[in-house]
Amino acid sequence: MAYHKVNADQRAQGHSPYLDNDELQATALELEWDMEKELEEPGFDHFRLDGAVQHHLGNSQSPDLDLEPIQPSSSPKGRFQRLQEDPDYISHYTRQAPKSNRCNVFQILKVFCTALILFIFGIVVGYYAHKKCPSPPTSQEPNNLHIYHDILKEIKAENIRQVYRDLLQFPREDDVDIAMKILVQWSSQGLEDVRLVNYSVLLDLPGSSSNTVTLKNSGECFYPSGQQCNREPKTLRSQDLLYSYAAYSAKGTLEAELVDIQYGTVEDLIRIQAITNVTKKIALLKLGQSPLLYKLSLLEDAGFGGVLLYVDPCDLPKTTDLADKAFMVSLNSGGDPSTPGYASINGSYRQNRLNLTTLLVQPISAVLAKKFVSLPEDTVQRDKCIPLQMPATGKKIISLNIQSVTTYKTISNVIGYLKGTVFPDRYVIIGSHHNGLNTYGGQEWASSTAIITAFIQALMLKVKRGWRPDRTIVFCSWGGTSFGNIGSYEWAEDLKRVLQRNVVAYVSLNNPVRGNSTLHPVASPSLQQLAAESQSFNCVEKTKCPASNVSSVQIQGDSDYFINHLGVPATQFSYEDIKTSENSSFLSEALFPVHTTKTEELDPSFSLHETIAKLTGQVALQIANEPVLPFNALDIALEVQNSLKGNFCDEVDIPQLLAVASRLRDTAELFQSDEMRPANDPKERAPIRVRMLNDVLQSLEKSFLVHRAPPGLYRNILYRLDERTSQFSVLLEALEHCKLHQSNETIQTALSEVLNSINSAQVYFKAGLDVFETTLAGKK
Repeated sequence: MAYHKVNADQRAQGHSPYLDNDELQATALELEWDMEKELEEPGFDHFRLDGAVQHHLGNSQSPDLDLEPIQPSSSPKGRFQRLQEDPDYISHYTRQAPKSNRCNVFQILKVFCTALILFIFGIVVGYYAHKKCPSPPTSQEPNNLHIYHDILKEIKAENIRQVYRDLLQFPREDDVDIAMKILVQWSSQGLEDVRLVNYSVLLDLPGSSSNTVTLKNSGECFYPSGQQCNREPKTLRSQDLLYSYAAYSAKGTLEAELVDIQYGTVEDLIRIQAITNVTKKIALLKLGQSPLLYKLSLLEDAGFGGVLLYVDPCDLPKTTDLADKAFMVSLNSGGDPSTPGYASINGSYRQNRLNLTTLLVQPISAVLAKKFVSLPEDTVQRDKCIPLQMPATGKKIISLNIQSVTTYKTISNVIGYLKGTVFPDRYVIIGSHHNGLNTYGGQEWASSTAIITAFIQALMLKVKRGWRPDRTIVFCSWGGTSFGNIGSYEWAEDLKRVLQRNVVAYVSLNNPVRGNSTLHPVASPSLQQLAAESQSFNCVEKTKCPASNVSSVQIQGDSDYFINHLGVPATQFSYEDIKTSENSSFLSEALFPVHTTKTEELDPSFSLHETIAKLTGQVALQIANEPVLPFNALDIALEVQNSLKGNFCDEVDIPQLLAVASRLRDTAELFQSDEMRPANDPKERAPIRVRMLNDVLQSLEKSFLVHRAPPGLYRNILYRLDERTSQFSVLLEALEHCKLHQSNETIQTALSEVLNSINSAQVYFKAGLDVFETTLAGKK
């Protein structure tokens, strides 16, 4: 039998040009193929490809001694085709059988050895690749709770106490100094990337002498605490007198009649305006019941010229004695007043906003307020507290002198990063704050900082053993909180575009132990379930940690920007005293002197601090480490429906709102049942699906940010004003405005904002469903 090799495009008989090479001809198989007959053989039709395509079909099989039948193959040089024996064909080359046998055996041995070496090499590479490569996230999930337990058990009360005492011993003359101490502490715990971020901001500080209030009827001059000006202050420190003021108040002197408006509600204003002209008069105002900035906006619109602000003793817990203590408040809604809406970086335009209100505002003690209302010192009779109220008769003329100073100061934020391994571009922010004021703000800032430092310490012990969270955890200690959350606002405005895309949650540690009676968990609707479940996971003292209801209400502190400008889900745990009246809300806006807030008396064993640290850590770890974000879409829809219950006036189109809310709930139920399966079933966790699902979940609450909200009220309408109210705060305020101004224009505007927010959320959920449906259909 003879063989002949021809090119793919060569059909004429003759010698191949490759046979002209003596070396090739000496080793070539003497085969001759009949192209025409081969193409006629059955089953060969699928091999009729041009040369360009067949070049990629594969390599020829190793020659076998039994050459019948010969299958078609391809070669980079051309195409082999079998030819029938031709009597006219003259074989130019012959080979000896023994030599062929030796070559074949040698070639087979070479192939066998090569295959064996490759096989062994593949086993070795596969073994070490499996050993070094991290396991997929699903394989770690069963151990997540065990990991959390290992981390949280390292948080101990004695460690928190030690950090707390160290912080208070440090002289706090400058915000930068205390920030540097915190940075050193965090770095010493092993946190790799810790930064100091400074901003030059406009602060309103006390003047060289204390503000004064003079009762013109008697000519007596008083400091805000109630002590007379002609006496040397003995019981209070001079710093306490200086820091008894309202930051960013108007400055100057005002002499006018004092008008008691109680809590400054719309009903109070309507009642007062019906009996007297309030223009340029001084209001005697109680703190509480609603946000201070909202009440001041009502008084400013009404035409008042000044405000004396105090806390009624009947609104305070019975164990608290603050009657002779004045306090500080800030009239700044958030951030550096000179750069509203943009960061205070070098080169930024600075606006001239020395005063944020036209009102002269001065906080005073309850003792001084009693002098103005002409009541005896003891207003508590037989365990019944009598609220302070001026008698209907008698006019009092007051002279108010306010001399604070605005100046630019540097405030510092401490920012530490623990990079995630799976989603490093997704951030879980845990925020505390430090206080640069000498005495005011209490010791709660030290509690806040000690708790976050203890959590970092416990977390880094696990990190040193090789563990890391899936998402990046960002630890923040904010500066300038007492003046209106300035540090957090400036940092967030500076990184706004990054944070809008990357932040998934904010966990707040603002004033964690303000009492010792009850645990008060607050969470946005999508995090309510997680916050509730975490309480059963970690409680140091079961009697101190019952299953407290989780509510979505406005909270004080640096979470403000993240909730109201970024729409980020947030949560906070704190201990507080049982509220003594329905007017006790928003009393935390007052910052009392440090020695009146005795943290170690509230929690001598620091067990409450430990509980808050573990609850906060548990929530933060689950958000940072679960493959699917533990957010609940259905709870948002339920919160919306609950906020539409209650009595509204005829101007509010409740049926239309309820219809949109019902569609939102239907869509959220479908989303929760169909698309949240990867949260419970690891088999459903295709990486692209998990990423898409998490992207939808982290933006659930952004639809509920209204464009404008009254001063002091949240732009995020998912948060209610307080536990007493269940309706949307912007609708309630619009109804109040309608009563005051006899116009329904504000109601229609608020109604449109709420309606569009709910509809936008429903469209967002529906779009998420459509994307998943399209993606899954495409994969199938």
